[in-house]
Amino acid sequence: MENVTRVLVVDDNESITARIEKQFSSHAVIKVVKVINNGHDALDYIINHKNEYDIICMDIILPEVDGLTILERMKKENIKKKVIVLTSYKKEYTINMTNNYGVSYYMLKPFSMLALETRIIELAKRENLKAVELNESEKELHVAISKILHQLGIPSHIKGYIYIRESVFLFYKNSDSYGGITKEIYPEVALRFSTTASRVERAIRHAIEVSWNRGDYDLMEEIFGNSVAFERAKPTNSEFIATIADRLRYDKKLLQVWKGMQILFFVDICIFCKTMLWL
Repeated sequence: MENVTRVLVVDDNESITARIEKQFSSHAVIKVVKVINNGHDALDYIINHKNEYDIICMDIILPEVDGLTILERMKKENIKKKVIVLTSYKKEYTINMTNNYGVSYYMLKPFSMLALETRIIELAKRENLKAVELNESEKELHVAISKILHQLGIPSHIKGYIYIRESVFLFYKNSDSYGGITKEIYPEVALRFSTTASRVERAIRHAIEVSWNRGDYDLMEEIFGNSVAFERAKPTNSEFIATIADRLRYDKKLLQVWKGMQILFFVDICIFCKTMLWL
């Protein structure tokens, strides 16, 4: 079948694998090609059948061979397949480790089948940022973000600049994702630029350090407030991204208010002029 995304499911929870198989049993663009219940068999299949699947949906805790070992072997074997981690294990160390191996998404159990379907389709459609067409308002947003980053002293030639710009863009469009900047936005940015979430995080941290060393202190204090009051203490990556996005929303509201006042002023002038003509 053409344009069908082939999914390999690796999980020892038979209830979950049955739900996934049922969900995609007659799906138009997603096909579960195989379900494997232990890490040893999964690793063997992943290495020896690289052309038979496109995306791997995998738990981290598996019998015989764990998911981190599988990801490590995939990296050594240069198997560049998209991976969605499905697990109830949410230790930050483990999440960071999976990011080091280029995991596309990290979904905590229990998850909805609709959410999984959405993620698979997104991964299948979007290879990198060039594949994403921006509308006019999104282009204006990119320009506004770039302007602020330049004012904050972040040079456009470093990777962190691009990653911050894209992270702010994604956060601006989804303000509810603050708690998921590490788990959602970093993997999304990594996917768009064919890198890993951990590299995105490190590059952003470096860019913020550059900003704090060379940026406009008055502007930093205006945007970040108390964040720079104590020996120019740097905000965290998440604070930096969220604050820039909030500043853009605030500026947009001010602009809307100003345009509204201009319209009201124009209407008042028209009414005044019309009244004077009647007199």
